[in-house]
Amino acid sequence: MEMISRKSLTPGTRGSGPPPWFTHRAFTVALSSLCLGGLLSALQATQAAPVAKEPLSQEIMAMHLRAKRPVAMATTAAESFTEVAINSAQGPGPGPIGPGPGCDLFPAPASVGANVPLSYFGPPPSSVNRSLVGPVQLLNTGTVDAVHGTITIPLYKGRLAGTNKTIWYVLTDVDNSEVADELGLNFSAKLNFASLAARTGNLDANGNIVFDKGTVNFAPKRNIVPGPAGAEFPPKSATPGAVGDADYSPFVRIVNSGNVIYNAPMVAFGVDASEINFPNGNVDYSKVHDQVVAIDPSNMTVTLNLINGFSFGRPVWYISMDASIPLAAAIEHNTYAPLMGKLLLGHDDSFASPVERIFIATNGPESGQCANPLRQGLSADLADGHRPNNVLGGIPTIALDYSPAWDAQLYAWTQEAIDRGFRGQVREEFQILTFVQDGLITGPGGAPFGSSGFSINCPIVQRLD
Repeated sequence: MEMISRKSLTPGTRGSGPPPWFTHRAFTVALSSLCLGGLLSALQATQAAPVAKEPLSQEIMAMHLRAKRPVAMATTAAESFTEVAINSAQGPGPGPIGPGPGCDLFPAPASVGANVPLSYFGPPPSSVNRSLVGPVQLLNTGTVDAVHGTITIPLYKGRLAGTNKTIWYVLTDVDNSEVADELGLNFSAKLNFASLAARTGNLDANGNIVFDKGTVNFAPKRNIVPGPAGAEFPPKSATPGAVGDADYSPFVRIVNSGNVIYNAPMVAFGVDASEINFPNGNVDYSKVHDQVVAIDPSNMTVTLNLINGFSFGRPVWYISMDASIPLAAAIEHNTYAPLMGKLLLGHDDSFASPVERIFIATNGPESGQCANPLRQGLSADLADGHRPNNVLGGIPTIALDYSPAWDAQLYAWTQEAIDRGFRGQVREEFQILTFVQDGLITGPGGAPFGSSGFSINCPIVQRLD
């Protein structure tokens, strides 16, 4: 089903030397990650087989069911979180309901242009078949607030083995469909192949995870200095607001419960409940993940910011939690997770691939900022602070190959495409691949299009139509 050759998708076939867009000083750490990534990819090609797993017994399933929590109700988070925040600000930045069509992908009601009022329309077809026209919520552990663009989900209190240090985390995805159905999580079969990039842990009697290793320092202050106007990406400098140690990844393999792999991003570490009690917002981001809008350890809930994107032409909301290089973590307002660097990249749609692709424009339309309905890309993001309207590959209800671990495929419109007025907002994978085939889109700086050598942990939350 590929529209371009596999060779062009593999980082190791790009030719000699780094691509031009990686020579900037802000990309020094990223470049070292790519160099290591090439070696890791070669090694992982023969080591990516999943840990052997038997069907879950009733006893093992009962252990996982201890992690089930009531569906979290929406918080009354402060209104200030809907306001625009500058790029250097701590916290999640603006929500998905922006001030104009370029920063707000919420679909128009079906009554527009029709001769019947909105009240005439019945339930969406997705109420009968989730793959049909939505909306449809995919992560079902909590409540989506469509007014403020947030989701409130259960907060978990685990610990680090051999210590008394508390790990506050959330659950979003799992590689077992039965566990996913029971807990209301996203099912991702591809996570079965993510064991090389996963920590290990065990479930305790309450269904909380005792992690063997992996810590995060949430104290750093996120900061980005964009490049010049019109070419804000790559930035002059970038510092993530949270940094994991060498053993940190959001993915964890549960050794005592069938080796099931969860996506369990950390939202706070080594702090007491009293230190992160922000049920109405005004979060202390030196202690808590930047995507947290509110956190309530008394009721064990956390409210996370939602992000606009597209999957095969359909607008979606997702959350962004971790990235495998510091630059991506800084841009995404999330945690630098070094262990994610062991994910096998560049082999999406092949056997044993743990990833799905995300397509990220570097030089999409940005003039007019949020007022521009075609707005898209990292330069736009760094210029106005709103998110870049990325294009995701398969998600549940649209495809079978969903993974919350997204292989970043950065792309650039060629100067010829821009000069001829062809540059615009793209919304689905094969549209982008066709433009690559036609020579309108390349990798950044004219490099061959393909994996950019890093990944982002972005669990899907809701399909908007």
